[in-house]
Amino acid sequence: MEAKQVTVGLIVGNRGFFPSHLCEAGRRDMIAVLEKAGFRVIALTPGDTTHGSIESLGDARKCAALFDAHRAEIGGIVVTLPNFGDERAIANAIRWSGLRVPVLVQATPDRPGTMTIQDRRDSFCGKMSACNNLRQYGIPYTLTRNHTSAPDSESFAADLRDFAATCRVLSGLRNLRIGSLGARPAAFNTVRYSEKMLERAGISVESLDLFELFGWVNKMKDDDAAVAAKLAEIRAYVKSDKVPVASLVKMAKFGAAVEKWMRDKELSATAIQCWTAMEEFFGVVPCTCMSMMSNRLLPSACEVDIMGTVSMQALALASGRPSALVDWNNNYGDDPDKGVIFHCSNLPKDVFSCEAGQEAEMDYQEIIAGTVGKENTFGTVVGRVRKSPFTYLRVSTDEERGVMAAYTGEGDLTDDPLETFGGFGVVRIPRLQELLRLICMNGFEHHVAVNLSATARGVREALDRYLGWQVHLHE
Repeated sequence: MEAKQVTVGLIVGNRGFFPSHLCEAGRRDMIAVLEKAGFRVIALTPGDTTHGSIESLGDARKCAALFDAHRAEIGGIVVTLPNFGDERAIANAIRWSGLRVPVLVQATPDRPGTMTIQDRRDSFCGKMSACNNLRQYGIPYTLTRNHTSAPDSESFAADLRDFAATCRVLSGLRNLRIGSLGARPAAFNTVRYSEKMLERAGISVESLDLFELFGWVNKMKDDDAAVAAKLAEIRAYVKSDKVPVASLVKMAKFGAAVEKWMRDKELSATAIQCWTAMEEFFGVVPCTCMSMMSNRLLPSACEVDIMGTVSMQALALASGRPSALVDWNNNYGDDPDKGVIFHCSNLPKDVFSCEAGQEAEMDYQEIIAGTVGKENTFGTVVGRVRKSPFTYLRVSTDEERGVMAAYTGEGDLTDDPLETFGGFGVVRIPRLQELLRLICMNGFEHHVAVNLSATARGVREALDRYLGWQVHLHE
């Protein structure tokens, strides 16, 4: 799976009494680096302005008009400073473009042997002026790891990876529509949230009663085309030899009904009431259907955890890979930096081990089978999450403070031995005890989204700097 390509508008800053020839090479080199990193670039050409750079009021107008003409495509702006650059032209171009996208400010370093008047850049100093003006204009921006960074450096390549994630997350969360299917389980206050705070952040929730969905399901025949297609998809997705055919047909009807609802309401993600009405009155768990949606980058969270869905979606947008929602579930022996993550599970197939004999398979939900009967709980996707670096994220609505709050960070999924059921893995996170204390002291939920990628910095930047949420980065 590949992350969505990001189109960026490129601004090449120039200031006439510094060597303008540096802008010619700087523009050319930056475009090559951006395209190699997977970006599509929209920029002024040397036919538009001197070396395709901006310095004057007229240059800024041309740049703004170009960006405005491509506003539906541009997901971010890169400002490169081959020399000091004109801070007003940069700020004006961004303001006049009307774009509300992430802005990355890069300054090319001087070299001790090229500090004469013919080749001196002073980008080191010019970056401060550019940022000062962006701040005055109320334009949020992102900095590189190092104050100055050569376009072809490893550190700038990492900056670009983070920036791409930031652009994808911001674009994908704005105007996101989530489906809320069923009521929150009565015993689960932990997944309460403020729908109004989400709406103010640009995220809408479309609710549907389980009764209505099951009404649609009951009208379906076993041989309906949509049911047959979904049944074939389920069987191709995960091994289901242990599961009765009648249960598979129920899952197919449920999956077909949910996906039609999502198409009709233009939904990109869901949160579903998965216990216990589903099992008692319908006779399966929805986990496999949810796993399949998450695996197709349509995140689906259990227990009507809408904020869990937001967290899953942010990580999926950042990486282009499926996210899972898990419990911070258990300690792992006496190691303070290790723990167990777990769910029943609806984890996407992408996160499971691919080793022979360890592949995920469909089974029954062991936890609630004792209450509603094993025959009513088929449909979980069980197995071990594979060894990999991973990013975790939890977003919450903090009504007491009136803010959107979150924490994120990175760690490793290990291959430490563990015998259990459901979908599970062992994690190692440096200073895990400090993270757990932060979770408890700030009232975060025990659910957390995980993604087999390293995207925490880019995600934090999108949520914190550009959406104005309060985000803790655990490093």
